[in-house]
Amino acid sequence: MVLAGAGIAAAAAGRASAAAPVPGFVHGVASGDPLPDRVIIWTRFTPSAEALPGSEVGTAVSVTWQVAADPSFATVVRSGTVATGPDADHTVKVDVDGLRPGTVYFYRFTGLGIVSPVGRTRTAPATDADVARLRFGVVSCSNWEAGYFASYRHLAEREDLDAILHLGDYIYEYGRGEYGARGGSVRLHDPVHEIVSLADYRIRHAQYKTDPDLLALHAKLPFIATWDDHESADNSYDGGAENHDPATEGDWGARKAASTRAYFEWMPVRVNGSGSDAALYRRFRFGSLAELSMLDLRTYRDEQASAGAGWRKVDAPDRTITGRAQMDWLATGIVTAPTQWKIVGNPVMIAPCVFPPLDNRTMGAITEMVGVPDAGIPFNTDQWDGYTADRRRLFDAITTNGVRNTVFLTGDIHTSWACDLPVDAANYPAAGTVGTEFVVPSVTSPNIDDMLKVPPRTATVAAEEAFKAFNHHVRYVELDSHGYGVFEVNRSGAQMDWFYVSDPTDPRGLARHAMSYRVADGSQQAHPVTGPLAP
Repeated sequence: MVLAGAGIAAAAAGRASAAAPVPGFVHGVASGDPLPDRVIIWTRFTPSAEALPGSEVGTAVSVTWQVAADPSFATVVRSGTVATGPDADHTVKVDVDGLRPGTVYFYRFTGLGIVSPVGRTRTAPATDADVARLRFGVVSCSNWEAGYFASYRHLAEREDLDAILHLGDYIYEYGRGEYGARGGSVRLHDPVHEIVSLADYRIRHAQYKTDPDLLALHAKLPFIATWDDHESADNSYDGGAENHDPATEGDWGARKAASTRAYFEWMPVRVNGSGSDAALYRRFRFGSLAELSMLDLRTYRDEQASAGAGWRKVDAPDRTITGRAQMDWLATGIVTAPTQWKIVGNPVMIAPCVFPPLDNRTMGAITEMVGVPDAGIPFNTDQWDGYTADRRRLFDAITTNGVRNTVFLTGDIHTSWACDLPVDAANYPAAGTVGTEFVVPSVTSPNIDDMLKVPPRTATVAAEEAFKAFNHHVRYVELDSHGYGVFEVNRSGAQMDWFYVSDPTDPRGLARHAMSYRVADGSQQAHPVTGPLAP
């Protein structure tokens, strides 16, 4: 499955870098959530100079859309007209149906006689198709103030990708100067303050969609995206967030609703349900080769356990990171999937990372006495390590049913990891493995060397070795670099290639291949390979 055609990404980048006309399609075009017979197409039409994102100003307008089999639109296969206005922040999102599976399409919009840039997308293959290969670009954690989105540019230049998986933190909520690169903010957020209101979130989404590299990538490939915490607020959970103060920022429910509405308006995602029941977790099928489950690990989770006295909470059987309905949906989907590979788009790391891994059959009394979790002290309770009962429920479902070829693709932690998923980390590999996890680094958000303000590959190397020494199922960890992943599944195995960008503060940063890990069909263990996937 390789998308054909050339020049669209470059054209989109060129349009974005020029002075955008108003009225016009200032924020480009995008597509997402491909199914065999449909795909979402998106744009934002600015009808007048005062109708800015978040302004709730401007007239209602009609926007015509077209989907064609060719970039010249000689063969239009679907078309229509939709109304938009201030209530939708002048965004346009169409779930175009009646399309052919596994087919490249081109799309565009027209408003007030102005024609948008042309986008390119592709539907998923038929559910019974014998798909030989599936290849995704994988990204997360793209912070405007911490640098430029060169990772998006490098992905847009490729001709071998079927879609982009964005695993969360597509935007960041902080105010100006609050969370930049190691030397300070490279470019400044709009609005100036931390975003809280619906207008704030709309303005921030709009700003990110003026980045030329992001515009180019959206115009070239469909996105399959989910959120993590920064689309609302840092370390969010079902009842609040670490970065939310009700005394100064108001009701959390109102803020969460505002962030959710803006996300649904500005992102090419398909939402299940409506109103307060709208759910972002959803599933995609790619023939008989792979099924992809995209998770929402913020909306339904309990508050994170604090370090020290709060550590024992991580083992509580009633604590959840997924919520009961999503857990049942996820476990059932993995167990019953008719495809060879079961892929999970996972916003936070699921592999255990504890110091040291403990066998609770022999150490339970001691961990109870000293007040640490049964499996050992967790590195990060914001991850699945803070919700061990949910992880155990999921792992038990996979092992009990003898499921093979489960791969979790993860973002959030701004670093790179390849891990086997152990049934029991203290008895790895003898106790067996559940699957594999590949974690991609941040596009720009600060990682360890940035926060320590030390040269890359100096202070962090010892920490990487310590992680692997204590957690033998961690096969690869790199704590310094920014970049992206390219992930492929085929009949013989699944492979992640990590690519690192030379400098996230350089808009023309170069990319290099850094590492590749592969898990063979049925093997359940990842191993390094010598080179990247062939184009």
